[in-house]
Amino acid sequence: MTTLIAGANVPVPAGPLTLVIRRAADAPIADASALLLGSDGKVRSDEDFVFYNQPAGAAGAVRHLGPTAGGEAVAVDVPALPADVDRVVVAASVHEGTFAAVGGLALAVLDGAGGTVATFPVQAGGGETVLVLGELYRRQGAWKLRAIGQGYDTGLAGLASDYGVDVGEEDDESAGAGLPAGTLPAAPMGATPGWAPPPYSDEPTMRLPAPADDPQLAGLPPEVGARISLRKEAVRITLEKKGLRDVRARVAIVLDRSGSMRELYGNGAVGRLVERMAPIAARLDDDGELDAWIFADEFAPLDPVRIPELPRWIADNVYIDGRNNRPQSPPLPNGAQRSPDHLSGVFGGNNEPAVIEDIIARYRREPGAPVLVLFYSDGGVNRSKQIQRLLTDAAGLPIFWQFVGLGRSNYGILERIDTMPGRLVDNAGFFQVDDIDRISDVELYERILTEFPQWLTAARAAGIVR
Repeated sequence: MTTLIAGANVPVPAGPLTLVIRRAADAPIADASALLLGSDGKVRSDEDFVFYNQPAGAAGAVRHLGPTAGGEAVAVDVPALPADVDRVVVAASVHEGTFAAVGGLALAVLDGAGGTVATFPVQAGGGETVLVLGELYRRQGAWKLRAIGQGYDTGLAGLASDYGVDVGEEDDESAGAGLPAGTLPAAPMGATPGWAPPPYSDEPTMRLPAPADDPQLAGLPPEVGARISLRKEAVRITLEKKGLRDVRARVAIVLDRSGSMRELYGNGAVGRLVERMAPIAARLDDDGELDAWIFADEFAPLDPVRIPELPRWIADNVYIDGRNNRPQSPPLPNGAQRSPDHLSGVFGGNNEPAVIEDIIARYRREPGAPVLVLFYSDGGVNRSKQIQRLLTDAAGLPIFWQFVGLGRSNYGILERIDTMPGRLVDNAGFFQVDDIDRISDVELYERILTEFPQWLTAARAAGIVR
């Protein structure tokens, strides 16, 4: 049996499974529900929401069992799942109060013989009335379970709406098969502002060092130091799970600065993203530096990101210039405008090939450890042929590209990158998120680093990495 922490995953048998929501004997009942999702992360229709008022989906492949000997349960017949169902999300909800009163909460996965495959102890102590506990998902022809543990304070209607179920606003009977009407989804508890990583288990390996004991954190504001300490530990555990404990690699971040990114810069999302990426370099790179570029129609290499200088680096580099006499967004921390604006030439649309070429040229000039490039864009990719040519040509270099889409948009060749032909080895991957702030650190690091071990293995076999 495997015990999971938030963000961890484990293979599951390709047969019938029972997912049981366990709780302490004296705890309030936590009802089970499930959503069947397509490749877009949404239900195919309202019938894909399985709960007490709609107890079966996909012709019975997913069934709401209700109370069992071990707790509330959902049954999933994995072989019977339709081919266009990529994920089955399992959630728990309480009718009165919040999950702060539900002690001993855990998700257990049982195989067809009733044996426990994995458990996920869930720590909830806020105002959540619904918790997304985990998800079954397809991966290279097999199925895995990912532990999640994200909460909502809006009940089942918020959960349903967020995954595409039509929740009516006027008629109770039309509100998603018995859901309360007129409730919009709220951000998961702990999402920004005031976002915090999910709690960790009590295993000795999860006990965090005090920020004061880490010289990288000594000069940071206490709340920033605490966040970075947690994130460095989350990265360490992710690397160990993936067999990367002793791997050394340079890490680079590439930030989209096109006009459509203005809101994400203005509300601080890009700055928070940089803060979350710096611990990856701190763990992987000997010097702990995160190389950086920014791009739009033009591009600019930036000074490396170092954790001791993180707040100043974000203040100096993470903004979009205001044009036509509009103020810059956001201003400096003291309220002043930036003068001069050292990024005034980086504006407009998307020219990914130019910055990709510069990154390749940089690491050709400076050979050394492998490079993991974390490339963030909100879409509008329209130079697919050039990008494909550059990544194909670069497949013989120890440079690996993890592209991340920030929102729903046109990502061109990036959406087909896993099947892009002609490369010596696989050297690139892509995933898209609707709201980067609503993904926990553990899940984000898991997704960023999922393919990196396979890329390194293939590159070593081809003599690209020694």
